[in-house]
Amino acid sequence: MLNQEQVERQEEEIRRQINALSDAGKRDFYASVKKRVKDPDTYASLNWFFIAGLHHFYLGKWLNGCIDLAAFVIGIVLIVAKHPGAGITVILIVSIAEFWALFRSQIIIQDWNNKIYIDELRKHR
Repeated sequence: MLNQEQVERQEEEIRRQINALSDAGKRDFYASVKKRVKDPDTYASLNWFFIAGLHHFYLGKWLNGCIDLAAFVIGIVLIVAKHPGAGITVILIVSIAEFWALFRSQIIIQDWNNKIYIDELRKHR
């Protein structure tokens, strides 16, 4: 489980290390991470509007995304196959799990981006 305080401390340390880079190093650093960092609002939007796991795909977590998408499709198939109770239950279970990620989207993406920054800082040493 992600701890907000820990992630924020880690982010502060990352900022300190970035500030210690030369101007050229900072330029290279930010150019390298620009396409890899993620936006928490995009993550939350994908989670909110498309409960089917698209936010996992956004982070490149293909297995998690496929599992969510498959569970959502199974729920719909069960509803269409005249098993609405089972279908709704499956969709509710997926939705409850995904609402947790929705409410924690800021910390999830902050931690994700911290890992990208740490990886890139190792290359600049």
